[in-house]
Amino acid sequence: MNKTPRLVSSLLALAAALVFSPTAARSQEKTAGLQAGSAAVDITPDVFPMQLRSGPSKYVHDPLHVRAVALQNGEGRVAIALIDAIGTGREETDEAKRIAAEKTGWKPEEMLISGTHTHSAPKGGDTSPGRIAYEKKRNDGMAQALIQAIESMEPARVGYASDEESTEVYNRRWFLKEGTMDKNPLGGFDQVRTNAPRQNLVKPAGPVDPEVCVVDIRTRKNRPLGLVANWALHYVGGIPSVIEEDGRKVGMASADYFGEFARVMPYRLGGNPPENFVAFMTNGAAGDINNIDFSSTRAPRAPFEQCRIVAAKAADAAWRAVKKIETYEENPVIAMRQREVPLEYRQPTNDMIEQAKALLELTNKERNEINQRSTSNVNLTIEYSGADRPEPLPVLIQAIRIGDQAIVSMPFEVLVEIGLEIKEKSPFPHTFLIEQANGSHGYLPPPNQHELGGYETWLSSARFEKDSSVILTKNLLEMLGELRELQ
Repeated sequence: MNKTPRLVSSLLALAAALVFSPTAARSQEKTAGLQAGSAAVDITPDVFPMQLRSGPSKYVHDPLHVRAVALQNGEGRVAIALIDAIGTGREETDEAKRIAAEKTGWKPEEMLISGTHTHSAPKGGDTSPGRIAYEKKRNDGMAQALIQAIESMEPARVGYASDEESTEVYNRRWFLKEGTMDKNPLGGFDQVRTNAPRQNLVKPAGPVDPEVCVVDIRTRKNRPLGLVANWALHYVGGIPSVIEEDGRKVGMASADYFGEFARVMPYRLGGNPPENFVAFMTNGAAGDINNIDFSSTRAPRAPFEQCRIVAAKAADAAWRAVKKIETYEENPVIAMRQREVPLEYRQPTNDMIEQAKALLELTNKERNEINQRSTSNVNLTIEYSGADRPEPLPVLIQAIRIGDQAIVSMPFEVLVEIGLEIKEKSPFPHTFLIEQANGSHGYLPPPNQHELGGYETWLSSARFEKDSSVILTKNLLEMLGELRELQ
């Protein structure tokens, strides 16, 4: 008797049972629509002394982390990580992405890593045990946060909105009264100065961006899972110091207001912090925006008090934004694009070269009396005008789509006008920029701010040609246009 038909029939029945079994149905449900995960990895230094900007230290005020979210819908994938660090190095972020890609099967070009720009995080590298240990912990943390966020994904939904917090953001570049401008590093005079004395101020040289944007990620049962916020504000500072027995004043490591925002934000959304919920504040186009109110005097603050005040206001604005969300999407388009755009290093003008050559005849002490950054700017002027002029540098920029939310990134401290222009010209209803992402190459002023001069435009601060922001903005808007066409 031929048993083949009976065998085929049995196999078909088994296959049908598997397809329609509760286990198969649950598996199908898990992979349908948006999947999302979040993670937080502690990178607080534990080998001392560590090296802070203020010098060697063995003190930590508050913990440092790498926080991340990952989102996937079908073949579309996006992972965003934020490290409590002054910036990110391209080599280190590339390596963290490579490790995460090898572990998860995602591609490095589906990942973004940015720094908060806290000025009180430890430095990596060098040869001291503390610095070497911290660099390893920091770099491992970037990879692990990406991996954990990707591996923890579950069915999710996402919403987007924004609100404003304008009472803590100020443009720090100012026009001054005639005759009150100090000399710039090459011995000339700029039109504006950063953080100038109040008695000399006339008007700010640029705008601010008070918008606090949020991407709110929830499970299908509406449990808060992850929140990515964005605000154009530099670090706040005012971190406590320790006075040692010998009277030496020693700084403490801190995540600044970014860490405090991540700590308090869960209480805004859950009363008691929701389990496994990760919130973080990315830095927007804040290259010329800080927390100093130049037009009035605020009451004196205790150490770290201003960080708490700023974080609380930002968290309140983020909460107000979340309350505005009327619809959460379970099947949004998820997509990411990136480009490497070569930027030319600046070509010093003949006047700059002549000024630099004249200053080379002076001693270091004499140059420092002109401006503390004279020597570095003189050296760069000579280097960039000679045979050793660096080749164009490929810089990495990215554009992300999460439903109707667009996110772009640049590896610079971006002046606020650039972020505002991208928001205005974006084809998406919600857009924000993350600075200090996938590298850190100094300041990026728009051409009009280059013409005004000031700290953020000096060669030691902004090393690329004056139209670099125009080039990068054009590329990002093209990428956003491509993402908008996706269905």
